Amino acid sequence: MSNVAIIETLPSALVACTISRNIEEFELLIDAMEETFGESWGDIPYEDAQPFLAQTDSAGLRFMIVAVNAADEADIDRISAIVAQGKSRGLGVILLTDAISPTALHKLMRSGADDFLPYPLPDDAFDEAIARLEDKFAAEEAAAQMPAPAAPAPAPVAEVAAPAFRPKGDRDGVILPVHGMAGGVGGSTLAVNLAHELALLGAGGAARVCVIDMDFQFGNVATYLDLPRRDAVMDFLSDAALADSDAMLGAMQTTKDGLHVLTSPSDMMPLEVVTAADVGHILDMARANFDYVIVDMPTTIVSWTEAVLTRAELYFAVVELDLRSAQNVLRLLRALKAESLPYEKLRYALNRAPGFTDLAAKARVKRMAESLDISMELQLPDGGAPISHANDQGLPLAIAAPKNALRREVQKLAKSLFDLNTAAAAPAKAKR
Repeated sequence: MSNVAIIETLPSALVACTISRNIEEFELLIDAMEETFGESWGDIPYEDAQPFLAQTDSAGLRFMIVAVNAADEADIDRISAIVAQGKSRGLGVILLTDAISPTALHKLMRSGADDFLPYPLPDDAFDEAIARLEDKFAAEEAAAQMPAPAAPAPAPVAEVAAPAFRPKGDRDGVILPVHGMAGGVGGSTLAVNLAHELALLGAGGAARVCVIDMDFQFGNVATYLDLPRRDAVMDFLSDAALADSDAMLGAMQTTKDGLHVLTSPSDMMPLEVVTAADVGHILDMARANFDYVIVDMPTTIVSWTEAVLTRAELYFAVVELDLRSAQNVLRLLRALKAESLPYEKLRYALNRAPGFTDLAAKARVKRMAESLDISMELQLPDGGAPISHANDQGLPLAIAAPKNALRREVQKLAKSLFDLNTAAAAPAKAKR
């Protein structure tokens, strides 16, 4: 049967389609399409996708799933053009990728895809992606029905400052990752504010501080510091194995308080966009050019988590007083011990810790620590609504809420780390 005949036999009430070289290589996708769309979907080969999207038969189409594997990378320009054409039609475009390179995935995402999924498909991932697009369509339709507001005055464009120093590799920095043991426990808030407090202590050249957002999908460092997410970050990560310190600094931004920041990419990317060797190389370059390297880790344990842990001086695990945090800590400890990894580097930070007079809650903290055989060395008070407000405004707590209880505790932690590192570095400087 010719390709034209295949297109003509597609259902007239087509709601979704897959675009692929050979759909038979994606059996799980076929099952997901049939379960979600019934008979209202079809598969289009690459060579017929653009003519089909231009036909009137595709007028009712809402979803386009582009399935790509390593064998398709030679055809990545044509696939990117198909993605762009689908977006120009107002379709919801999902990429399904199997073992393609970060560079190819970056190019496809830049073509306008709304979302991406790895293959094989994780449980419920396809349904969740379709639901997100449905919500997006509903929001766009609701917005279209609202009267257009008066055009606001153009906002001033904030200048992005790049690091002003030249990389010399003359530092031996301390790497301090911060890892939330569950979503919403405040890991990014601690990472950003710890980095900012260290930057304030190191003002005037006393120390050089950077924060690296390693959550390539939902990283919040840029939001919490009111910084744009730049394409230069993705360019740097895509070629991390060969990048030098100049490339790393070129992807960074510097706040007015002297904190150097490598944000997450502008597009949502898989956590495996970098390898363990890439992450090790990035951290080694950062350590050679900064005195303090704060790493905001994703909640998920990935293949390169070990590279971060082994290079860390301390590894802050942020928890809350709840069962999910306790269970996740237990799983993490089991995994680290099974692989003979340095779990003793973990320092547990209890966020929203109970107040001095809440004896019942303090007893729960003690029981939780004893049951996990850990020590809650850092207990961070509940800063309340000002914390969320500061994060939404893109301001560190030292600026937005300087007298907040949480800010003061983070300030104490930063001062302790600064003093310890300064004392440890003094003998080395004396020998020079």
